[in-house]
Amino acid sequence: MPVLVMKFGGTSVATLDRIRRAAKRVGVEVAKGYDVIVIVSAMSGETNKLVGYVEETSPLFDAREYDAVVSSGENVTAGLMALTLQEMDIPARSWQGWQVPVKTTSAHSSARIEEIPSDNILRKFAEGMKVAVVAGFQGVSPEGRITTLGRGGSDTTAVAFAAAFDAERCDIYTDVDGVYTTDPRICEKARKLDRISFEEMLELASLGAKVLQTRSVELAMRYKVKLRVLSSFEEMSDEGGTLVCDEEDIMESKVVAGVAFSRDEAKMTLVTIEDRPGIAAAIFGTLADAGVNVDMIVQNVSELNYKGHVGGVTDMTFSCPVNQVARAEKALDDAKAAGILNFDKLESERDVAKVSVVGIGMRSAAGVAAKMFKVLSDENINIQVITTSEIKISVLIERKYMELAVQALHDAFDLDKAA
Repeated sequence: MPVLVMKFGGTSVATLDRIRRAAKRVGVEVAKGYDVIVIVSAMSGETNKLVGYVEETSPLFDAREYDAVVSSGENVTAGLMALTLQEMDIPARSWQGWQVPVKTTSAHSSARIEEIPSDNILRKFAEGMKVAVVAGFQGVSPEGRITTLGRGGSDTTAVAFAAAFDAERCDIYTDVDGVYTTDPRICEKARKLDRISFEEMLELASLGAKVLQTRSVELAMRYKVKLRVLSSFEEMSDEGGTLVCDEEDIMESKVVAGVAFSRDEAKMTLVTIEDRPGIAAAIFGTLADAGVNVDMIVQNVSELNYKGHVGGVTDMTFSCPVNQVARAEKALDDAKAAGILNFDKLESERDVAKVSVVGIGMRSAAGVAAKMFKVLSDENINIQVITTSEIKISVLIERKYMELAVQALHDAFDLDKAA
């Protein structure tokens, strides 16, 4: 029998009624002849509640026990889904991560999947089981401890199962009906895409689009897993949602596929730091050791004197999540005190946002950057930092202009119209 993977997010299983609704969707696929692997998240709000219990009990908690607690939400949902399917006379059973087993690294709360042996579930399929309901977000370490994959980890679980079982497709059911050209809450002209390439989806996910977890898209691209993003609240349709697939499976695409944004950004600048080989490694090694996720980086050449040498100093600017500014400040100040770094001052700005245009068509089209910068200039929006890749251009701007920038760029690239 062909295998289909179906993943239901927290809002899709938030109540018993919604679990029943999701189970009916599973039943439709079983009736088509699929053996189905269902990946479930915890019921909406449950993980936050469990995290709160841990933090209230032990502010400096043991990460192993943290995983033991927060993974329990998915176990509840898996059991309830299996029971619901059984009431519908569909042979189903629930599986926790350790029972499959989903083998992961030992990095608690941010583990990575290393292997998913298929023998146990395939044997049960051969014995007549039609649906394996697997608790997402969790696995088991080499030491035999429960691990979790980080927020959004159920998406990664689903794609990993699709790859391990050579599934025909991986359907991700959520509270939106697909991938849009930008956030419809920001731009009312946003249009749902029928198809989007893995590369474009990966960029959009990494730049702030909340539809899919970045790691899940990376896995899908690596193992060529076809992903379909669907709403669990709309009528079922074989043509519904957005298909995330290879570039070759898209007949024609626009130069720019979408506009992404992230409002939770901060800009930090090290003023008057030595301009010498190894200085960038010292700065960003220090930040990496402190767990700071650096994004955009710009080095500004300075002509100021440093210890009597013209051109011996520079300014280094980078962006990071706004909730990591304090951690970055402490790490850099400690490095200065230890003599690892020598700079005049550290400036932090917390009122910035990142806006990006993404599209595989940018590989062969000239003038995208010029058009983007002209649009922002016409709106009197100053660009503070620019970074580019083969299919992406990102800028850092004042946060108060973020929505205006998104709307203006969406209009300028005619994203409300199909290719």
